[in-house]
Amino acid sequence: MRDLNYQLKELCNQNRDGSYGTQRRRAWLLSKIANELRELGFRRMRATSLKQKHVHALVKLWHERKLSPGTMKNRMAAMRWWARKVDKHSVIAGSNAYYGILERRFVCAESKAKDISDAQLSRITDPYTRFSLRLQREFGLRREESIKFVTRYADRGDHLHLKPSWCKGGKARQIPILTAAQRQLLDEVAAFTGSGSLIPADKQFIQQRRVYIRQIMNAGLSRMHGLRHQYAQRRFREITGVDCPVAGGPARNTLTRAQRELDQEARRVISKELGHERAQIVSVYVG
Repeated sequence: MRDLNYQLKELCNQNRDGSYGTQRRRAWLLSKIANELRELGFRRMRATSLKQKHVHALVKLWHERKLSPGTMKNRMAAMRWWARKVDKHSVIAGSNAYYGILERRFVCAESKAKDISDAQLSRITDPYTRFSLRLQREFGLRREESIKFVTRYADRGDHLHLKPSWCKGGKARQIPILTAAQRQLLDEVAAFTGSGSLIPADKQFIQQRRVYIRQIMNAGLSRMHGLRHQYAQRRFREITGVDCPVAGGPARNTLTRAQRELDQEARRVISKELGHERAQIVSVYVG
């Protein structure tokens, strides 16, 4: 293996920040970046020798290849992680705009919300996967969060507290418990798992994730990210009293000042519950 690829792989192995999915994505991005640096002529580079010239050369290459702003931002996030781990914080500017990387526009022309019926759930033969899907529906959890979920740790009475290692980006978050259906589900999961997670005792996370994927495919279901969209739209309606724009509610440019303030508050709350840092990302879910 090439030296830089190997060193970055070791850096990832030694610093397991965030969820499994976050770690895996970061390692993939850094491997790709190492290959690009070699392609640019930096053939004897080490992980600790990161300099501004490397960053500028990469960004120039990405612009030439017309990568999307989102793709470039993901790579910059991986680069900043690398820089922090080798104590080279000052090598990379704090703003992506400094490199001419534009802000992404988060828009949603049509609703991507999906629910899952009892009939569909009945086609899921693995009870662990069935509970994971129900948690996604009731609390807007990501797939990994719903598989690693431990009720005894997460259930704090009036809210869920998600452990950083379950979450994208390694950032803990809280989700309110507001309905009888949510409480009933948590009690069912607790009775089923005891002090454990929704990973069977004889399996690791990766193995259970494979079971999950196979189960939803066999049941004729697609990726179930639409359950998070459905949760976001439900919460918008609960907070504001009206449907969100993408679900047929009033457009933002037609709102009164008071309605706009409530709209903004709803987006801030939903962003926090979904685990997104920026409220504008919620536009993908609610319009």
